[in-house]
Amino acid sequence: MAEDENDEVPTSPQDARLGSLEERLKRAERVEAERGPDPIDSSTLIKNVGQRVAQSLIGMPLGGAIIGWLLDRLFDTAPWIMLGLMFIGFAGAVLDVMRFTKQGSNRDSGK
Repeated sequence: MAEDENDEVPTSPQDARLGSLEERLKRAERVEAERGPDPIDSSTLIKNVGQRVAQSLIGMPLGGAIIGWLLDRLFDTAPWIMLGLMFIGFAGAVLDVMRFTKQGSNRDSGK
């Protein structure tokens, strides 16, 4: 664009529209920032809870069984240490799930 004698670029109606657009974008960004983080989708929340429950109820007894099997082979006490650690792992998994669900209900109620 050609500059006038004051070394300023003259504004056209299109430039005014761009300025208005920038103002509206800044206003929308401010509103989004005030709104806070997006709420978690319920299907994502259910999937995450399900994965944690499955991880606890499968992983802890399985880990106890594997460690118990190794100790049984070491001490030649098959299958007693494996069974004991497997049941302890299952009890720990149930307690973990109970603690997690209680924590989730307290979080939802605002406590």
